[in-house]
Amino acid sequence: MDSIVQRSVVAQLTRRPQVVEIGPFVLGWDPTTESPHINYATPQPDAAITGADVEALVAAFRDIRRIPRLEYVTACAPGLEAQLRAAGFTVEARHDYLVCSPGALAVPAAPDGVELAVPATDGDRAAVVAAQNEAFGGEAVATAADVARIRRLQEIGAPVLSARTAEGECVGGGQASVLGAGVSEVGGIAVRAAYRRRGIAGALTAAITERVFAAGGEHAWLEASGPDSWRVYERVGYRPVGKRLYLRLG
Repeated sequence: MDSIVQRSVVAQLTRRPQVVEIGPFVLGWDPTTESPHINYATPQPDAAITGADVEALVAAFRDIRRIPRLEYVTACAPGLEAQLRAAGFTVEARHDYLVCSPGALAVPAAPDGVELAVPATDGDRAAVVAAQNEAFGGEAVATAADVARIRRLQEIGAPVLSARTAEGECVGGGQASVLGAGVSEVGGIAVRAAYRRRGIAGALTAAITERVFAAGGEHAWLEASGPDSWRVYERVGYRPVGKRLYLRLG
């Protein structure tokens, strides 16, 4: 499963607006944003990696004026962390990743007073991004580039959902990547603080995962950054499988 998930990460990055391949690494980036969560690199699973490869990767990031940053499944590049640390990288985070298969998925009903809907207009898309930004501790705003990014995801077949109250207020959202190697990453699951602990995050996670499987996905995966999200994901059928590592330079 580690290699399958890592291949799906590679596939995700190859769908970025710009892609650079540097030896064993794939760097996917978007010229419209400097966000390190969108502009990053990952290694090909089980590739041989040298110090020269790491130097070339850092140079490639410098060329596009982005922070050198990597995300990857730890088991697929066991010696890479030491090489990156030697080059000055520091660990940003270590997360467990969890996997769900079609037979394990449990889909709860949407909570009372909340509708799960596909964002159909740019206004809907902006509302989803604003809710996600607020839920993750940022400002409740969305730029034109953010909206375009969500629209592009939908155009290439990625599922995106919003959670809205009966009054039409967007209180959360989430999305999944386009299938790669039969696998999709579910991410961006976010609910505004005032609406948490009502089952909205679980309903979003399950509904998005259900769409992944309806499109032919064999597995869906996501990350848990803490015990609260872990419990939400396990309730809808996800189980821990492996580890992911995030590092950045500077």
